[in-house]
Amino acid sequence: MLSKKTKYGLKALTYLAIQKDKEPVQIAEISRHENISQKFLESILLTLRKTGYLGSKKGKGGGYYLIKEPSEIAMTSVIRVLEGPIAMIPCVSLNFYEKCNDCPDEKSCAVHKLMLQVRDSALEVYRKTTLADLIA
Repeated sequence: MLSKKTKYGLKALTYLAIQKDKEPVQIAEISRHENISQKFLESILLTLRKTGYLGSKKGKGGGYYLIKEPSEIAMTSVIRVLEGPIAMIPCVSLNFYEKCNDCPDEKSCAVHKLMLQVRDSALEVYRKTTLADLIA
């Protein structure tokens, strides 16, 4: 299941991406428009700024803005930044792999096989989708 953090992060990114002038947008405006708690949104936007998706400007006329083109922002990277692993279980994760303690043999594990398919299907969608696709 997608966390609220990731859902709200995607909503905030799409809101920033549709801004015609690409000027900084205040947190309060995004919060109001997307119905997201301002305090929670602050934390999400800070994470997105620290990971290179957003820039920020302080003072009058300040706020957050995209520093990359929407077509350059792949959903795989955004989801990994906000959500963590894409895989539903650690033994099929590409970036956060961990062997399951209760599984003697991954190759014969039915759950492992199913979750590999789920992971690969999700990755295909995320890799093919950019922020530009979400606002089209």
